[in-house]
Amino acid sequence: MLFSSISFLYYFLAIVLAIYFIVPFKVKNLVLLIASLFFYFYGEPVYTLLILATTVSSYIHGLLIDRFRGSVWSKVFLWSSVVTSIGVLGFFKYSDFFIRNVNNLTGSDFALLGIALPIGISFYTFQTLSYTIDVYRGEARVQKNLIHLATYVTLFPQLIAGPIVRYTTVEEELSARTHSFENFAYGVTRFVLGLSKKVLLADTLGAMAAAMTGASQPSVVGYWCYALGISLQLYFDFSGYSDMAIGLGRMLGFHFLENFNYPFISKSITEFWRRWHMSLGTWFRDYVYIPLGGNRVPKGRWLLNILTVWFLTGFWHGADWTFICWGLYFAFFLMAEKFWLGKVLEKLPRAVSHLYVVILIVVSFVLFSGNGMTGALQDIGCMLGLGGLPLWSQETAYYLSSYGLLIILAVVGATPLVKQAVLRIKEHATGRKVINLLEPVLVFVLLLVVTAYFVDGSFSPFLYFRF
Repeated sequence: MLFSSISFLYYFLAIVLAIYFIVPFKVKNLVLLIASLFFYFYGEPVYTLLILATTVSSYIHGLLIDRFRGSVWSKVFLWSSVVTSIGVLGFFKYSDFFIRNVNNLTGSDFALLGIALPIGISFYTFQTLSYTIDVYRGEARVQKNLIHLATYVTLFPQLIAGPIVRYTTVEEELSARTHSFENFAYGVTRFVLGLSKKVLLADTLGAMAAAMTGASQPSVVGYWCYALGISLQLYFDFSGYSDMAIGLGRMLGFHFLENFNYPFISKSITEFWRRWHMSLGTWFRDYVYIPLGGNRVPKGRWLLNILTVWFLTGFWHGADWTFICWGLYFAFFLMAEKFWLGKVLEKLPRAVSHLYVVILIVVSFVLFSGNGMTGALQDIGCMLGLGGLPLWSQETAYYLSSYGLLIILAVVGATPLVKQAVLRIKEHATGRKVINLLEPVLVFVLLLVVTAYFVDGSFSPFLYFRF
């Protein structure tokens, strides 16, 4: 079930909220668990059993880790949990990738398994891992109530496309959380804004990108517009989903952490990754990079740690060499910035360092979105003018005139300019009153416009569903 659909917004969500706020607190988690399982079952009937099995496995492992705390068995059960979770993720997500590469390397002809990827498995696997690891470390108390843990794992606002919500973030709120009109109103506003980012900006940017690459008169400028389009599409699609998840969570009394912080204003790739998909970056930092030794090891080992983390970051996104190369691409520039490039960037004018980041990012997302390595390299080649492409074409000019306003709105929307303007207006009493009056009207109008898109069928699934 898609957030961007009539069935979710006006049937599922409306019914769930009505029941949730009617029942006493002691059964609210049960209501959320049943609703979340139905939400997942609606799109993945068979794999609902898989997420339940994953939850029960984490629950049992958590109990055993806590029961044998201080003995070697606690570590044994921790590793059992890690191997089980990673093993399940590896089987469903990477089996065919490994079989295909073995066939290519050895000339063998092993049959592909053709296993469908369970929606959201990359996200909920990392969440269950964070639970058992934090219980072992003593950073989280073991959860003895299976319904509470199952609610955390399956919670529908963030179940299928993140952000990666750690158990410690919602540990207290699973047992006691506050509901208020202010929180609910904030949640509604955040949800509608996220939904608008997805439907009005991301989907339209995707259409623009497709038009640029599918043009009968392609050009170098057209391919750069494609690169910018898919980069902004990915940002508004994923950050829009994160906004919706945070908004839904707030309606239900949960406070999820932010996942994006205007990454396109960054002045270095290091800063970009502090602002983009923050829940994934901090997860790899805390559960992979630091346990490997981080930067408190000899230089050679440190470089290996960085390469390992970014290889895994790319591979987490998908079973294809494009994702692995995408991760290693960032590893290269991050290492360069740590050793010498970072000092150079600090001395450059802000506009130059910002341009450096934007160029590297849009090229990276061409690689990320390419049709295999061959397709990705062809697209990058077209951006460089290889293959005899002209710099400009009449068709490119037509599409730019058609989508020019969209590009301007998207670029401005990817910066904090609008937010800063609103905050500045709110500094004055009159301005604050005007904003407080206009905000609900704007939210209502956006909801009406988005609903019209739903009725027309002019929307698409979230891009991160495939991860």
